[in-house]
Amino acid sequence: MEITVSKQNGKMPVTVVQPHGDVDASNYKELIGKVEELHKGGVNDFIIDLSDVPFMSSAGLVALHSITIMLRGEKPVDPQSGWGALKAMDRDRDRGMQKHVKLLSPQQYVAETFDKAGFTQFFEIFSDLQQAVASF
Repeated sequence: MEITVSKQNGKMPVTVVQPHGDVDASNYKELIGKVEELHKGGVNDFIIDLSDVPFMSSAGLVALHSITIMLRGEKPVDPQSGWGALKAMDRDRDRGMQKHVKLLSPQQYVAETFDKAGFTQFFEIFSDLQQAVASF
């Protein structure tokens, strides 16, 4: 999977991370690793642009959840823990919308997956980049 990174300026700088291709068990750690690398470099606010992601498995959902936990300064659940990682996502839904991660333009199948997994209660999802940037 290729991942591109760009910067947007709104009220504050926002980093746009765009994976290209499916996000699944074969590559979800790459997405986590890229955001972790940027975060260690001082980036705190992210838009994950999903416009070029036709498919996202449960491993992709775990990646997005792990990113939010990391940005809160907590240690993410081990993604290899299977059901433990999925149950942690369910528990976190009660925390409300994520402050440091917004999602942009998921394709229809991915948007349906988010809806089924309850991610629409966990992430703000935008179809317009400027609106997403302005939301920070």
